[in-house]
Amino acid sequence: MSATAEFPTNLDIILDVPVKLTVELGSCQMPMRDVLRLAMGSVVQLDKVADAPVDLFVNQKLVARGEVVVVEDQFGIKITEVIGATT
Repeated sequence: MSATAEFPTNLDIILDVPVKLTVELGSCQMPMRDVLRLAMGSVVQLDKVADAPVDLFVNQKLVARGEVVVVEDQFGIKITEVIGATT
């Protein structure tokens, strides 16, 4: 499907603009004293369970959720939910 068939013509100018995609596995809070003690091999416990969906952000805006997958030797994300999409 071509870009012009998929998007209005006036959007063509921005369709090739790069954006930053970020996947958030989870987060935590810890005191600076513990951060300074982190070393190779340290484990940081996150606030999500292992099988919970990860969040996909585009320029810091949540756009989707998905599952972590391995593609060859690299991590990937299989999209399971698009935020705000209506079908």
